[in-house]
Amino acid sequence: MTPFHDIRFPTDIARGAKGGPERRTEIATLGSGFEERNAVWAHSRRRWDAGLGVRTLVQLSAVLAFFEERRGRLVGFRFQDPLDHSSAPPGTQITALDQRLGTGDGMTRRFALTKTYGAAYDPYVRPILKPVAGTLRIAVAGVETAFALQPDGAALLDAAPPPAALVTAGFRFDTPVRFDTDRLEVDLAAFEAGSVPSVPLVEIRLA
Repeated sequence: MTPFHDIRFPTDIARGAKGGPERRTEIATLGSGFEERNAVWAHSRRRWDAGLGVRTLVQLSAVLAFFEERRGRLVGFRFQDPLDHSSAPPGTQITALDQRLGTGDGMTRRFALTKTYGAAYDPYVRPILKPVAGTLRIAVAGVETAFALQPDGAALLDAAPPPAALVTAGFRFDTPVRFDTDRLEVDLAAFEAGSVPSVPLVEIRLA
């Protein structure tokens, strides 16, 4: 199993990170000028540079310690995306109705968490593997219900929802990442002059 520490990268530094999702698409241009496009990845992969969030020597020291404990690129960890870390739109409260997880069949109790992007054409359903403990809410047919959060991030309901009952959820979540370098270069003279170090992070797959 890929090594992973269930600890979050310093949130105060993460707020200043720059980055977002990337995809890999193969494009073949035909002789006629038309294109054939193929999605190589089923899911997007996020990258950030967290160096922009390092503003003090105390924060720089914290990043250094965090990097060393993770052994560079070896061990993954949690990262709070400064833009996208909630089931609800920015500035709104989480509710148990935010995201559709599926429908009941009278037997299934385990539901994986997901977040859906878009609606009109071809919505993208993103797996959520690292919900924040204590923020998850689950509803069956609009009524909140009891559940247990599983180690893989799924919700195990106390009772199987009846057939056709809509299962929804609300939550905050982190993204599993690792450092995308085995070398953290620090120049204190440049840092004191206003230059920030590069702290590249990349999303990792856990399942």
